[in-house]
Amino acid sequence: MAPALSKLANNQSAIVGVAGMTAALWIIAYGKMSNKKRKPGYEDKIQYTIAEKKDKKAGKAHVNSVFFKQLRQLLPILIPGFWSVETGLLFLVAAALIGRSVSDIWMIQNATVVESTIIHMNRTKFKTALLKYLTALPAISVVTNVLKWSLGELKLRFRTNLTHHLYSQYLNGYTYYKMSNLDNRIANADQLLTTDIDKFCESATDLYSNISKPVLDIFIYVYRLTVNLGGKTPSILMLYLLFAGVFLTRLRRPTGRLTVEEQKLEGEFRYVNSRLITNSEEVAFYQGNVREKLTLLASYSKLRSHLRKFLEFRVSMGIIDNIIGKYFASIVGFYAVSIPFFSENHPLLSGENSGQRLQAYYTYGRMLVKLAEAIGRLVLAGREMSRLAGFTARMTELIKVLSDLNKGTYERTMVNGNNLAQNAVGSASSNFGPNKGIMCFEDNIIRFEKVPLVTPNGDVLLQELSFEVKSGTNVLVCGPNGCGKSSLFRILGELWPTWGGKVTKPSRGKLFYVPQRPYMTLGTLRDQIIYPHTRDDMRRLGHSDEDLMHYLDIVQLTYLEQRENGLDSIEDWIDVLSGGEKQRIAMARLFYHKPQFAILDECTSAVSVDVEGKMYSYCREVGITLFTVSHRKSLWAHHDYYLQFDGRGSYEFATIDQDKDHFGS
Repeated sequence: MAPALSKLANNQSAIVGVAGMTAALWIIAYGKMSNKKRKPGYEDKIQYTIAEKKDKKAGKAHVNSVFFKQLRQLLPILIPGFWSVETGLLFLVAAALIGRSVSDIWMIQNATVVESTIIHMNRTKFKTALLKYLTALPAISVVTNVLKWSLGELKLRFRTNLTHHLYSQYLNGYTYYKMSNLDNRIANADQLLTTDIDKFCESATDLYSNISKPVLDIFIYVYRLTVNLGGKTPSILMLYLLFAGVFLTRLRRPTGRLTVEEQKLEGEFRYVNSRLITNSEEVAFYQGNVREKLTLLASYSKLRSHLRKFLEFRVSMGIIDNIIGKYFASIVGFYAVSIPFFSENHPLLSGENSGQRLQAYYTYGRMLVKLAEAIGRLVLAGREMSRLAGFTARMTELIKVLSDLNKGTYERTMVNGNNLAQNAVGSASSNFGPNKGIMCFEDNIIRFEKVPLVTPNGDVLLQELSFEVKSGTNVLVCGPNGCGKSSLFRILGELWPTWGGKVTKPSRGKLFYVPQRPYMTLGTLRDQIIYPHTRDDMRRLGHSDEDLMHYLDIVQLTYLEQRENGLDSIEDWIDVLSGGEKQRIAMARLFYHKPQFAILDECTSAVSVDVEGKMYSYCREVGITLFTVSHRKSLWAHHDYYLQFDGRGSYEFATIDQDKDHFGS
């Protein structure tokens, strides 16, 4: 193998080619570091944009300047720095590719020698050449598998870096909530954060390998052939590369768009399936299996139609790719290799020695065929680049939406005519608009001063809401569905922006929400009580397991500790606990956090009246002020005021008279 190595060492352009490609990749990623990332964080003053729905072609993705700009934005995430492990792996892949090319040249030369000894019936030289050929095979095998490992590790590190970056943005503050409830640009975030990341990283890694190896081979074979056969032969093949590349790139333009659409439909089909799993009990009670089957099959039918269309396009392109990228390339290669052999004055190939001509044909002819194959692979790499363009467009869109949401900028496409502009015109106040309201933070008080209740779509549920509640004053909230109860609590929880007026409330950590269907996290029984804290957080705050057992005693769930084999037991708590047990666990969670204010949204509907009364009494004892959504008369005794919405844009806030039926129950 030494002769091939020495010849390759003289060809500095070959090594510089792959090393330069790797360095260029890094330079593209870090060429402009002035656009530095802002530290993600929540801004109280946010910009809320509602965009009209536009008739435009969505999902465009082509290999053009936009694609390379998007890829440049992603590369600093994939490759954190020049001295990172990822950069080292890029150079290791480059080194392994050089080793593969060296191995190919060595095997061509020595296979020719072995075949020549057979033709000349020289048994002694045959054994020597065969032994030499055999001794190099282990090293070639090592080089091949080092390349496989480095590509696999590079893909894994790309996926890890991108996953960590996206989840740090997605789970920053309330971004995950805003993406699915306030901004509707991304329909299936779970598809993007799982499947699409994996496919993007795999496609990017494979493309680096599939481009680097043919480029390196072209450098090597063009150099060797030009030196030995002249420049005419490789020039023909290079001209063919230019023609085929331009022609096929134009034909493949729909690939990126079709890839984007495929991933979108895959995400929708996955979402429909997850809805059935999440709501299986409700569907079972309604016996809705036939209806759900129709919904699932309708979603799959759309996906199937697109996949069939994409398959037909890929097959059609595959035929053209094979003809132009493989078969025509081989024909051009055979024609190119014939030129010097049909020449009468070529110093290496002329003469009557057929053995010499045969050996030269095998050596240089195979190099020309290898060059033709490298050109064909490079042409076909455009197909992978078109596919990568689709995934790159999806990743870039996700990153842009996450960045906007973390800056407080939302975009919502309106379908009907009831939009922001119409509502703004209909309002007498010039201060009416998304985030025109003022949010102030003050302990032990909740005050709404002329605050409108407006949905993300721009629907005005209540023009002005004004009331004041101080710590120790419990409020009962009631009204029909869609009247504004949930909107009120979402504004209190800072999930929705204020459209006017002034809201005064405690800081986020001093207000707690308990829903009707409590969330059960993955983990131990202890984790259900202290959520979202960890066990280390609990200890740092001075709580103990004895405190947790005290809270379970108040809600009459101490038997769970014995039934489930202690606080460290791990179960699927959503299924293990009954509806009433989950609601009482949620109340124990409230006692653990002990906030200034708590919003109880029908959270004791499955709890007996006596246990409910004990829990409400404990809240008053420890100073937790309650906003309760309920129509139970038994709760009047635990509240001082009521806030009633009529569903027609009016409300009433007054003290509770225990002898009067305020709610018509």
